[in-house]
Amino acid sequence: MLFWVIAAILTLGASLAVLLPLAGGSRGASSSGDHDLEVYRDQLSELDRDAARGLIQPAEAAEARAEIARRILRLDSADQAGKTSARQASVTARLIATMAVLAVPLVSWGLYSQIGSPDLPSQPLSERLAKNPADSSVDELVARAEAHLAANPSDGRGWEVLAPVYLRMQRFSDAVAAYRNAIRLDGDSAVRQAGLGEAVAGAAGGVVSADAQDAFEAALKLDPANMKARFYLAMALAQEGRNKEAITAWQAMLGTLPPDSPWRGAVEQALAKSGTPEVASSAAAKGPDAAEIDAASSMSPQDREAMINTMVASLDEKLRQNPRDAEGWMRLVRSYVVLGKADQARDALGRAIAVFGAGSDEAKKFTAFAASLGLTATE
Repeated sequence: MLFWVIAAILTLGASLAVLLPLAGGSRGASSSGDHDLEVYRDQLSELDRDAARGLIQPAEAAEARAEIARRILRLDSADQAGKTSARQASVTARLIATMAVLAVPLVSWGLYSQIGSPDLPSQPLSERLAKNPADSSVDELVARAEAHLAANPSDGRGWEVLAPVYLRMQRFSDAVAAYRNAIRLDGDSAVRQAGLGEAVAGAAGGVVSADAQDAFEAALKLDPANMKARFYLAMALAQEGRNKEAITAWQAMLGTLPPDSPWRGAVEQALAKSGTPEVASSAAAKGPDAAEIDAASSMSPQDREAMINTMVASLDEKLRQNPRDAEGWMRLVRSYVVLGKADQARDALGRAIAVFGAGSDEAKKFTAFAASLGLTATE
């Protein structure tokens, strides 16, 4: 009920704000005829003064008075007609405007009553934040943490807890700010610097920029075994076209990772996308197995190139049939770049952007990814 009372008051206030000026109309507006009449009266007074001083003959003065009188009569007639016409137009305009102003709340209220949810109980933020955390959604928990940090901005631990949540929600800019606050308040740590680097890279569409690299290098200085920092620094090498160095770094990681490490799968996938003859084909489709890789290593360069071209063509065909595969498009662009086929890479980039739309997040990611490979133009 309170909702409807507030809505009615707001609607009434908005309507009156429009209707009151219309009701006033042109009350304060002065007629141009009034000004002309004042001029003619001044002329009559001047004529009387000239006649009294003998500056004008009585006959001429009488003719002048008659002419001024005729002008005053014409002015009065025209002014009356103009006022009548203006009054009619003003009444019509006010009537139309009033009907339009009254129709807006009536139509909007009618639509809301049909498609809205007027009976849905309100959920003030304070009540939602007071809920048991176990019964709260992720958004409510984040809102609770944000409210706490707004009141306690010097809580470094709070920023550190919230930062990875922002990261998982892909709110990368917020994650960057949260990690920087945590570092500023509680000092450096390998985990904080690695998280900051990941957030900076995420905000750049997956590109490991110079700022991200600085954060990852700072993490490695604090903890040389930090796998996140090692992984992303290898990715930076790959994005710079230094594939051999990137592969060496990832392979070194594999040699130190335990079998159950969550990073093992990420490293193996990165190697599969690295564009080397032995593993580029896995980026083209599901990928060759160990036997196929061994066979490829014993092939002649011409046969190996033919095999890779076949696999890349297979990926291209799969993307034509299933074009909503964003990762697939990036693998295809990378594969063409590695093969030295810049024109095909640009064509694939253009097709990928066309599938998702030029203004989409995927298109921005594709463009940044292509730029990291040195592919800066699209046809």
